[in-house]
Amino acid sequence: MSVRVLVVEDEAVAAEAHAAYTNRVEGFEVTGVARSAAEAVRFLQDHDVDLLLLDMHLPDGHGLGLLQRLRAGGQLCDVIAVTSARDLDVVRRALAQGVVLYLLKPFTYATFRAKLEQYAAYRAGLDAADAEVAQDDVDRLVGSLRSTATAPLPKGMSDETLRVVRAALRDADGPRSASEVGAATGTSRVTARRYLEHLADSGQAERRPRYGGSGRPEVEYRWR
Repeated sequence: MSVRVLVVEDEAVAAEAHAAYTNRVEGFEVTGVARSAAEAVRFLQDHDVDLLLLDMHLPDGHGLGLLQRLRAGGQLCDVIAVTSARDLDVVRRALAQGVVLYLLKPFTYATFRAKLEQYAAYRAGLDAADAEVAQDDVDRLVGSLRSTATAPLPKGMSDETLRVVRAALRDADGPRSASEVGAATGTSRVTARRYLEHLADSGQAERRPRYGGSGRPEVEYRWR
């Protein structure tokens, strides 16, 4: 099921761009665009939303005021701040009120996509976790939101291929080998293995031997 997103942004061009960017990221769907705090409140009264992309500078109040109002009313949807607000106090208050990620304008689509993919990894971890979690589970969930998704890739690797391999592993119903991921993504086993090893080394996937066949055990990978 797609993550349902409400874009809260007063500038028409920016709102349209953020909505278009969001719809380009696999697993996300824009359900509405609000141009003010009042519009956002009205929309949330009638629609289920998983994620707010929230600007801090709104024509009828501050984004933090809207967030405080929503929390007081029991609205627990996640929030990613998408804003030009660089004041440290605003950042501190945003994090204190539960903003999971903070994206400063201006940004590229690649940076925007990386933030949504961080959030998707966090959601996947929540969905896969048991009702009662251990310390390692909590550390992985928090770590998925703090990962350095925009760090440069090793030489010869591309963001697009990494995105495809990551999605194939994340959406799989169990562990997958490099051969299986290669077949699913249209890449060679060697290429798939290189990207899977990168995901494992960066903590986004776990690797383990797969026994049962003849000869040496095959390595399989599972999304964390």
